[in-house]
Amino acid sequence: MEFRQLEAFVAVATELHFGRAAERLHMSQPTLSELVRRLEREMGTPLLTRTTRRVALTSAGAELLSRARAIVSDVSEATAAVRRAANGEVGTVRLGIVPNVEPILAPHVADALRRHAPDISLDVHRMWPMDLQQAVVDGVVDVGLTCGVAVDPPGVVGEVFCGERALVGLRSTHRLADRESVDLTELAGETFGIPSASLYPEWALGQRRLLETAGIFPPTVELETTDVGATGWTRQSGVEWVMTGAALGGFDEQARLIPSTTGLFLYKLQWSSARTQTAAAARFVQLILTVDVPQGWVTQSGHLRFEGASSAEVKEEP
Repeated sequence: MEFRQLEAFVAVATELHFGRAAERLHMSQPTLSELVRRLEREMGTPLLTRTTRRVALTSAGAELLSRARAIVSDVSEATAAVRRAANGEVGTVRLGIVPNVEPILAPHVADALRRHAPDISLDVHRMWPMDLQQAVVDGVVDVGLTCGVAVDPPGVVGEVFCGERALVGLRSTHRLADRESVDLTELAGETFGIPSASLYPEWALGQRRLLETAGIFPPTVELETTDVGATGWTRQSGVEWVMTGAALGGFDEQARLIPSTTGLFLYKLQWSSARTQTAAAARFVQLILTVDVPQGWVTQSGHLRFEGASSAEVKEEP
């Protein structure tokens, strides 16, 4: 028994007319009639009665019809599901993401999926940059979202697509503590507290590069606190200021967080070109590099709609 035979039978049994059934299946009437006759021979019994005026189901045909309809429906649904999967419309994407932006970017990309690809589910893994990089190489995650300074290993593609403005941490008694924003050059001569390069190499490197981009080289000491957010930095007397991101901000009452007018922490997507990527993962990458970045963040050259402007100036199309 062939699927085409069942499909032909269901069409005739539904239309009760060979001509209309042939049009419905986009085939000639002789071909349709032959498919039904072959099915009857294989079943060993007539399924339809035919006269010059009408077509009717036999009792055997009526018994087969409900079962055949279910089979045809299942095959159609399976075909549609396979096509959707091949087009990246369904599936699961395993996303590895660094802790310093996970509270902001993970919900952001999840919301983008809900709006534009609701049948793709997201499996989020919070990972440190070095572990995340290896996870992308090994295929443990499909896509990594990491610090912009992270190096792309062989076989891994990286696109720096967004950046967040650095927040400056100052003691509440600092001369600039009441400002709405701070230019990093105003702090060039004051001791900067930098995260431990042994604990957080990419985060420390990103901050050093941000200082270099601003053209300042302040006296620097390593922070004694071991949490990535450096929440207790005010207890280290030799430190006059620090930098952090919005997702990590949460200093004690002795400190203030003030947006910087200069300097961006950059973030990139990484995925492996050496491994077979699922269509869902490819769709995810395309989507994240296309939709708006979080409010207040800035698009970068890897973003497919980059115009050298902030997200407020790059509006997402309806």
